[in-house]
Amino acid sequence: MAKSSIALIALAMAATGCATKDYVNEYVGEQVTPVNKRLDVVESRAAVNEAGVQALGKRADGTDASLKDQSARIDGASRTAKEALERALSAGQLAEGKLLYEVVLTDDTLRFGLESADLSPAAKQLLDSFAAKLKAENRNVFIEIQGHTDTTGNKAYNLKLGEQRAEMVKRYLNMNCGIPLHRMSTISYGPAAPVADNKTRAGRIQNRRVVLVVLH
Repeated sequence: MAKSSIALIALAMAATGCATKDYVNEYVGEQVTPVNKRLDVVESRAAVNEAGVQALGKRADGTDASLKDQSARIDGASRTAKEALERALSAGQLAEGKLLYEVVLTDDTLRFGLESADLSPAAKQLLDSFAAKLKAENRNVFIEIQGHTDTTGNKAYNLKLGEQRAEMVKRYLNMNCGIPLHRMSTISYGPAAPVADNKTRAGRIQNRRVVLVVLH
């Protein structure tokens, strides 16, 4: 009789132990599954964040390359082109504050008459080509038109002549090429910014020029 009781008790304990183990396993499984799901969500968010960081890195690299390119353009520009950029920035006339390029038209190409601001047919063709390039690029640009002279004659006269030639170019670009007036300005340097020796005829031809500084 005692042996039978002991056997029954052992069976009951064994049965209870198995039930407890199954319950614990089931309970732990229910708890682990939500945790795994949360870990999956965290890992997914981390992957998204990493992708975002990589995208920002690429944008930063692109910005850095753009800044280096702009810096190289500025470094290679003439003094008067840099001054044009500073003036336009101060006046708030630029969308991005960039110096795109400058076009130098010397007296040899513009073929102004002696002490004249009238444009020759050759000069008009050059300006037509310049305007066509602007339209093909389709950018919201600002143009500073600079008039330069040699040192022949007095300074006051040369300043006036430089301004007249720059204004003539501006007028042509507006009336014949459709460039808006508010996208252009003129300035005369007169003989103050030579690029060649005024003591030679070839040097004076280079100094008598109109410079188109294209800014964005």
